[in-house]
Amino acid sequence: MPKEWLTELLYMHKIKKIVLQSICIAAQRVYPNEFISMLGKNEKEEVFELVMLPAVYGRNFSSIRTDLIPFDKNIVGTIHSHPSKNNNPSSADLNVFSRLGKIHLIICWPFNLEDIKAFNEQGKKIELEVVK
Repeated sequence: MPKEWLTELLYMHKIKKIVLQSICIAAQRVYPNEFISMLGKNEKEEVFELVMLPAVYGRNFSSIRTDLIPFDKNIVGTIHSHPSKNNNPSSADLNVFSRLGKIHLIICWPFNLEDIKAFNEQGKKIELEVVK
């Protein structure tokens, strides 16, 4: 069994509940367009912030200015919304996942906490531990 697979199996990423709540609000406010942001971690290895960059929010797409992503090891992935009931990654999403971190979230309409799914950089579903 590859070491990376075992590490992924044994390690659960943590995310602050307030970040998830902020994601829900942002997706609702940008709807019917897609929302996108980066995810930042703290010294406890918890996703604790949204890292906002200049972005374009469209009906069936969203994009960020990747040339403006700071060189910061604490940026760990992305979050974006799907203005439909589908929170599975598209082929375009998988391309982004492979380039921009290890944790990727997709939230779908109606943009509640239970509408968020997490994926690794290969697009495999992962579990997140929600912390205060």
